Amino acid sequence: MSNWRKDHLGTSASEPLPVLIIGNGPSGICLSYLLSGYTPYVRLDAVHPHPLLQRKLAEAPGVSILDQDLDYLSEGLEGRSQSPVALLFDALLRPDTDFGGNMESVLTWKHQKERAIPHMVLGRNLPGGAWHSIEGSMVTLSQGQWMGLPDLQVKEWMCRKRRGLRNSRATAGDIAHYYRDYVTKKGLGHNFVSGAVVTAVEWGTPVSGGSGAPAPSPLFQVSGVLTTEDQSQQPFSLCARNVVLATGTSDSPARLGIPGEALPFVHYELSALEAATRAGTVTPASDPVLIVGAGLSAADAVLYARHYNIPVIHAFRRSVDDPGLVFNQLPKMLYPEYHKVHQMMREQSILSPSPYEGYRSLPEHQLLLLKEDRQAVFRDAQGLQKVFGVALVLVLIGSHPDLSFLPGAGANLAVDPDLPLSAKRNPIDVDPFTYQSTQQEGLFSAGRTKMTMGSCPWRNSSSFSQMASSMRRNWRISFTPSTLTTPTTWTPRSCVITLWSTWGIMRTSWPPWRP
Repeated sequence: MSNWRKDHLGTSASEPLPVLIIGNGPSGICLSYLLSGYTPYVRLDAVHPHPLLQRKLAEAPGVSILDQDLDYLSEGLEGRSQSPVALLFDALLRPDTDFGGNMESVLTWKHQKERAIPHMVLGRNLPGGAWHSIEGSMVTLSQGQWMGLPDLQVKEWMCRKRRGLRNSRATAGDIAHYYRDYVTKKGLGHNFVSGAVVTAVEWGTPVSGGSGAPAPSPLFQVSGVLTTEDQSQQPFSLCARNVVLATGTSDSPARLGIPGEALPFVHYELSALEAATRAGTVTPASDPVLIVGAGLSAADAVLYARHYNIPVIHAFRRSVDDPGLVFNQLPKMLYPEYHKVHQMMREQSILSPSPYEGYRSLPEHQLLLLKEDRQAVFRDAQGLQKVFGVALVLVLIGSHPDLSFLPGAGANLAVDPDLPLSAKRNPIDVDPFTYQSTQQEGLFSAGRTKMTMGSCPWRNSSSFSQMASSMRRNWRISFTPSTLTTPTTWTPRSCVITLWSTWGIMRTSWPPWRP
């Protein structure tokens, strides 16, 4: 650990950090890259396939994208995002991804130290975050090339490591190694502290700068526990002018809120089914496993159970024809296993016998309660109740960010403070351009902590750039501007992180079901 980090971790009296990032997954890494002074430019030899965008890019050759009018550049672009600037950075980073192509990015990245902003990234795991907690042989839902961060393609990295992408999809172990290696190769390691668990974030009232100067943003006091190399635990306290929440959403599984949910046979992770299978608690001859949910995690559980011939009851509240089901958004050629689950959901319902022995689909069913004798009570779309005996219950309906370290667990930061905080239904309310909280100056939210869907790491750059721009204004850190300046009334925009190509960065599966 560098002396600079030791100074800040060891005492709360240190000079406040300009930026503190909580979470060292892909979002935290990408933001650190931007804050370290890496700046995107259009390659001089690049020709963009979109003629209007190419004409606009040619108007300011050699000028950083961050120093141009992003609103102007994004005019006329179309795609699957609601943010025009998100569409712009999609077009620059992966020009034809939405059409299934693999055209090289038109961007090049330059390291400009004068743009760098001092910062620290805290994380429980090694750089890469939750990727290090996933079984290494599982493969990503997203194509490997979509998992990359700026200026280091996953495919290029895999070739250097003498590895190959499996049907364009990498393993979780490879991606975890890639993220860790990325931090080293880009010289970001001195900004990262692993083994750090944040337990409290508090903030106060801004202190006047005197002499009529505007008051800076309020100071944040960040406390936690650091696990050292000898496994001892050391408390720390940090002071920061800006805090970024980049913690992801996998910390706290979503719950049904029904009677009996606390019973010992109810679980929220697929690992519980794996353990029960190994222990012989569930077998082909046992009562079925109840899987609740219609997403990819639930589909993975169905695939796992089917692989071991374990009977399954699969219950979900939506219709199988609901266009919002994630299966309708996945290309069949790339994900035949998930479309097989969707086919089973459609054909093997309680009212329509089909060839899938040991699998029963309960579309448009709501689980009402679970009894101690392992009886599950449902209500169907017509209001009728049904009861099934089960051996195990897996509730796989999503997850929420664990923001227990914030005052009130962050509830007052949500779009609707009266409802539970949810990345999907009630996220943190932020400015759409800067990602700064509308309720608390200096507090930012990135990645899945904020967004309604998962993020593809290479699509984060513009939003993080705008974060950096906003932070620079907050603490009045100067840097050398580009030779071509923009009007003082113009503010660069940010990219919306949610895009169609991935759902939660990845979903996992097992080699037996992969093509």
